[in-house]
Amino acid sequence: MNAKQWSMASLAALVLLTAGCGKEADTPEAAGSGDKEMKGEIVMWHSFTQGARNDFMKEAADAFMSKHPGVKIKIETFAWPEFYTKWTTGLQSGQVPDVSTALPNHVVEMLDADAIVPLNDVIDKIGRDRFYEAPLKEGTVDGKNYSIPLYSHAQVMWYRKDLLEKAKLPVPKTWDELYETAKALNNPPEVYGLSVPMGLGDMMATRFLNFYVRSAGEALVTKDGKANLTSKAAIDGINYWVKMYKTTSPSGSVNFKVLDQATLYYQGKTAFDFNSGFQIGGVETNSPKLLDQIDAAPIPKINANDPDRGIETSNVPMVVWKNSKHPEIAKAFVESLYEKERYIKFLHSVPAGMLPAMKDIAEDPAFLDNPTIQKFSGAVKVISSAVDQGTAIGMENGPTLESGILANQGVIEKMFQNIVLKNEPVEEAAKKAENELNQLFKLYQ
Repeated sequence: MNAKQWSMASLAALVLLTAGCGKEADTPEAAGSGDKEMKGEIVMWHSFTQGARNDFMKEAADAFMSKHPGVKIKIETFAWPEFYTKWTTGLQSGQVPDVSTALPNHVVEMLDADAIVPLNDVIDKIGRDRFYEAPLKEGTVDGKNYSIPLYSHAQVMWYRKDLLEKAKLPVPKTWDELYETAKALNNPPEVYGLSVPMGLGDMMATRFLNFYVRSAGEALVTKDGKANLTSKAAIDGINYWVKMYKTTSPSGSVNFKVLDQATLYYQGKTAFDFNSGFQIGGVETNSPKLLDQIDAAPIPKINANDPDRGIETSNVPMVVWKNSKHPEIAKAFVESLYEKERYIKFLHSVPAGMLPAMKDIAEDPAFLDNPTIQKFSGAVKVISSAVDQGTAIGMENGPTLESGILANQGVIEKMFQNIVLKNEPVEEAAKKAENELNQLFKLYQ
């Protein structure tokens, strides 16, 4: 892929316009390397809106400023959907940060907007060979690394051990087995077999459909950059999730977003769910008595003897923005986050939820010596295996703009709602959604 400049008119068409985010002006020029001390203010945006990760970023900024008295770091936090709107609208007025977290499909759009700078020098200083190759590739164009992976996680199937044991049922390995098992365990309103989320303004229905289509060896975006919603695998997947919704899911899940979906499992209200290792912390906070009753297994397959396939991996990176007046400071701050003791502390702020982006840290006794990681060692193995095989949705053939459109425009979510709420025939709804996605793909080519 070659990075190309988007027009501001095209960018405005892609996102909902909101007020831009203000940024305090920096006056002194950033100092270079060597003996000259860094001076200036940078703004960091991140999406760790609460809890230990939020605290960690504040502490990391304080430690950096203490070491470099001439530097000020202003931190602002935005949930992921708000962050997306903030930076896309902020580009029009130059009101974007110096450094930020991102999602892989954000990075592709940032590249097309010519909004971020290469980080090869930062990666090389930390140690290029220490990083897993796949996360680096997601932000690489023509040998230039425009993002640096902070942590990784992957979607796996979470289940309730106690409910399966009571019903004398095995952990499902295929989609048919999951349907039958979820139906057998479905006992509303105490416990639902499996909730199927379809809420607009999120990508949960896209995620669920992607699970099925990827397990069939296909993808929602084809190699030639077209939407895939009408192949046999895609139609089968749509029918599967509609059937599951009608059989085992609360009716309100037609409007569920990610937090609504996860909270049901956290509270012990669903027998199965799909999530990363973040599921552990959610259950521990909401229903600590259930912590011994949860575990993870691979995403189901069409047939039990099908080959293992990568499904959905999220490698959450950091980027440095091109309009930064102090890129040296921004890069130095990013580099500081990977100091071994600090980096492990960050990963342990959500143990088993955030897995290392660096191979040596993944095997480091200091990282592994955590009660939660040890308790859920089996689940961590399942997640780690999934991380190694999967990609971000729509990036199976490399970083593409189509992936961001697929994840951010809610076309598949609207399709599912039309099927469930308006009784639109599946093949008709799928064809309409596929055409809509392809039109969006063409618009930004």
